[in-house]
Amino acid sequence: MTEYFSLADSDVIGFDLDHTLCRYHLKETSRLIYESFARYLVEHKGYDKDLLNLTPATWDFCFKGLVVDLEDGNLVKLAEDGTVLRATHGTNDLSTEDIIKHYGPKREWGHFNSLNTTFTRSAKYYFYDNYFDLPGALLCGRVVDMLHKRGNEVNSDFWKDMVAAIDHNYKTSAFKEDAGTYFPSMKRDPGRYLQPCSDSVKTWLRSMKSAGKVLLLITSSHSDYCRLICEHILGKDFEELFEVIITNALKPGFFSLVPEQRPFRTLVNDVEESEGLPSLDKPGWYSQGNWPHLHELLKTMTGKPEPKVVYFGDSMRSDMFPASSFGKWETVMIVEEMEGEGVPKSDAAKCNEAQVEPLEKKGKFEEQGMKAPSDVSQQWGSYFVDSQGSGGGGEESQKLTWCCHCIHKYSTMAIPSVEHIADLPLDYKFPRFSPNKPCTTGYYPRPPDSLLKRCESLS
Repeated sequence: MTEYFSLADSDVIGFDLDHTLCRYHLKETSRLIYESFARYLVEHKGYDKDLLNLTPATWDFCFKGLVVDLEDGNLVKLAEDGTVLRATHGTNDLSTEDIIKHYGPKREWGHFNSLNTTFTRSAKYYFYDNYFDLPGALLCGRVVDMLHKRGNEVNSDFWKDMVAAIDHNYKTSAFKEDAGTYFPSMKRDPGRYLQPCSDSVKTWLRSMKSAGKVLLLITSSHSDYCRLICEHILGKDFEELFEVIITNALKPGFFSLVPEQRPFRTLVNDVEESEGLPSLDKPGWYSQGNWPHLHELLKTMTGKPEPKVVYFGDSMRSDMFPASSFGKWETVMIVEEMEGEGVPKSDAAKCNEAQVEPLEKKGKFEEQGMKAPSDVSQQWGSYFVDSQGSGGGGEESQKLTWCCHCIHKYSTMAIPSVEHIADLPLDYKFPRFSPNKPCTTGYYPRPPDSLLKRCESLS
């Protein structure tokens, strides 16, 4: 494997949609998602109305990469070796002593092996790794706080209500039925939540297509929501950019091998045909599906026995891990947290934000100090690195977080947004992550502050 990675060397370039090709206004969207889930709990499950009241400071708790322990209501931040760096019960910090009492002197989280090797869902824990369900971590914490206040026992029963809230707002039919809070709000005012792609990104996509690359869009969103987003961020002619569009892909299951694989289905007026396709024989817009059938189509389209695919995504569980482990694709991870740690925003993104955010809306929450979910958290620290004390007043050691370790293991490289590379030539050579290189190699345009500081302290 070469030290460098270039888009020019690939035959196929694939994109996830949400938080990859499409950037959201994170503060607005996070508030909407939180309200969607909380409103369901209050109106349908009889939870306390106080769940709907949030102060801007509460958002500091919202942090990507947390795991909620469903059996005891703890939320944990893990180091690369599966030890607990920080933890809360509900939204309240656990002291070093509490952590040791709970997880033993080595601070080992019991389910690490299953999460670390397969990323599968479990009845015992839930991993928050994308912005679409992240506000649920804050809601989880607050629900646990509330159960305590009432003197109720905390067990995994509350999670059934959380899952029902997610399903109520995000189920496949919710967009069409105007069900829940999320889709109706998004349909009413997409510009409030979605950032249009810059001209440089649109030109970049067209230039890849002109260079003979096959462009794919693979999203777990249903076709009607995908269309709303794409028309808003790319324009009405967005379908011309992609040879293959796959919606309701149900990642990571999309990448699973036989016998779990789901067939592709054609769509008529955003409704899936009941009969699955035995194989994929031509480009187009499809629903569900599986990687082996897509791989066969890509062989035909590129005329190559092993087409080289690079895939851009933002979720470790749904994009990076399965695409690199099963698909053997090159993977570029979108890590917005880089911008919270000294990596400058792209010029296009700054320009976009200035144009899109109406002033009256910008004032209210920002002035009062709402943290964007991608920024460093006071309560949880950095997404990439954290210190772990021994508990006996001994020396603190700087450890990579488990999320940071996974970026290096399952991604070819990491960028804060596609805007950051859209103006570069297609044959630009990016340094790739490598076990033999310093852990700062592989981030473009530069590594996050906390990783740089860690490397300096080690050298």
